[in-house]
Amino acid sequence: MDTEPIAGPDESLLRDSYAATALGEIVDRSMHAMVARHTAFLSPIALADACFDWAFHLASLPGKRMQLAEKAGKKWLRLVSHAARRGWERDPSPCILPLPQDHRFDGPAWRIPPFDLIYQSFLLTQQWWHNATTGVRGVTRRHEDLVAFMTRQALDVMSPSNAVATNPEVLLRTFAEGGANLWRGAANLVEDWERAQGGRKPVGADAFEPGRDVAVTPGKVVFRNRLIELIQYAPATRGVRPEPILIVPAWIMKYYILDLSPANSLVRYLVGEGYTVFIVSWRNPGREDRDLAFDDYRTLGIAAALDAIGAIVPDTKIHAIGYCLGGTLLAVAAAAMARDGDGRLASLGFFAAQVDFTEAGELTLFVNESQLAFLEDTMWEQGFLDSRQMAGAFQFLRSNDLVWSRMVREYLLGERPAMTDLMAWNADATRMPYRMHAEYLRHLFLENDLAEGRLVVGTRPVAIADLKLPMFVVGTETDHVAPWRSVYKLHLLCDCEITFVLTSGGHNAGVVSEPGHPRRRYRIATRPAEGHYVDPDQWLAGATAASGSWWPEWTAWLAARSGAPGPAPPMGAAAAGYPPVCDAPGTYVHMR
Repeated sequence: MDTEPIAGPDESLLRDSYAATALGEIVDRSMHAMVARHTAFLSPIALADACFDWAFHLASLPGKRMQLAEKAGKKWLRLVSHAARRGWERDPSPCILPLPQDHRFDGPAWRIPPFDLIYQSFLLTQQWWHNATTGVRGVTRRHEDLVAFMTRQALDVMSPSNAVATNPEVLLRTFAEGGANLWRGAANLVEDWERAQGGRKPVGADAFEPGRDVAVTPGKVVFRNRLIELIQYAPATRGVRPEPILIVPAWIMKYYILDLSPANSLVRYLVGEGYTVFIVSWRNPGREDRDLAFDDYRTLGIAAALDAIGAIVPDTKIHAIGYCLGGTLLAVAAAAMARDGDGRLASLGFFAAQVDFTEAGELTLFVNESQLAFLEDTMWEQGFLDSRQMAGAFQFLRSNDLVWSRMVREYLLGERPAMTDLMAWNADATRMPYRMHAEYLRHLFLENDLAEGRLVVGTRPVAIADLKLPMFVVGTETDHVAPWRSVYKLHLLCDCEITFVLTSGGHNAGVVSEPGHPRRRYRIATRPAEGHYVDPDQWLAGATAASGSWWPEWTAWLAARSGAPGPAPPMGAAAAGYPPVCDAPGTYVHMR
């Protein structure tokens, strides 16, 4: 009996199916990217999900609603009582005080009626909404935190400090100057808008040009590829330690945060202490770099830099330091080296850098599947994440300090604060390639693959537990990007010797903490290799407190793990293929 073969799928139908799938994906991604431009790149679905979770659970809890009604009544009575005391007390104590970090109502003008009642009623309302958005049984922790955060942002928009009619400091200035402050503020607003639209630096930032005013430590670019320039700095002492230092900064910003003005340059300080210093200067990627992977930053960045340093300063180990995202990348690279038996590193330093992202601060509120899809599709369309989009996200986390206080000072009071080197650097951001940033957010931030041993480097996963080198780790007290307790989690992931420093200041100012800087302080303690774990609160209670800069502590730590000073190495190694290319700060730092 004749049998006919079973027919396979029609190739034309398969082609149509593939085409329809590709077209559908393009439409979906383009729709996400279009919506994102009108929602500050936040996923409305993620926000709605959190709001519905909170609202439906609150609606099902009559006891919680009774408590909120009672709290509202008590707060109203407190405000009325304070207003009544105004009748017989000259300066009654306020019925509510701002949080320690809230300085909007510090001025004496806020004690003048009726402005004292206005700001206190606002603070009572803000406190009530905090009670309403937290402690609702059944709401997931992430949704609760997101609703509380968004509610706080909405209330901050309506703060009485943001309006002329309800801000006594602005009113007094307006009456004193006949409204000239508002004219200056309007001019400031127009000028800022024009600069932003034209892609120009903020007012005053032109006074801090890399290579002229900042990033002026003498040195040479000794290696360049499509992603980095490697800068080697000239020696400043008769003898130098044999072990060189490699600094890996974050690729989200320009490297010269660590080589600002001569007075506060960490690079200059290290060179002056007798170290040979190399630093990575990342290229500002464009659309053509959309497919650069996270691992390309390891291979073209850290691995290539180590190869160059090994040729220039052969037969010696290297102290490697990573700052912010550069520290995360360094941890990945060092773990891969430890896995593969590569012993070129002498020690590791991590400055405000995270390797475990389970408690990475308020940024985690906006890293979920829905939000990540929005960001990925925006980057897919552009080819990168723009620096202004990133700056907006970080300003959103500290809107009081970075948005509203600035608006009041510059646009209502008409004051222009003096530009500083740190402020100018902060405005000199870089882009991030689509593929790399998507991989970073998904594998490290969202899924925490590095801390949990799932991050594949090459063909095999890496583990932080493989790191046995001594570490010098720095966290900063008010860091909103890498909270110090999150940085401290490195103690849980490896058994090596860790010297941990907690310094005053935030993510940037805490690291740029030169000797002689006023009001600096820090705490320091060392856990020996194989030592017992101490939780952050116990560490804080037992660490040695000191005033001043932590930089001398670090250089003393490095000196104890370095050899005796000797002759300085040459600048570059032309015979090995690493001739000096140009003077520091190189060309990549100037890319816009």
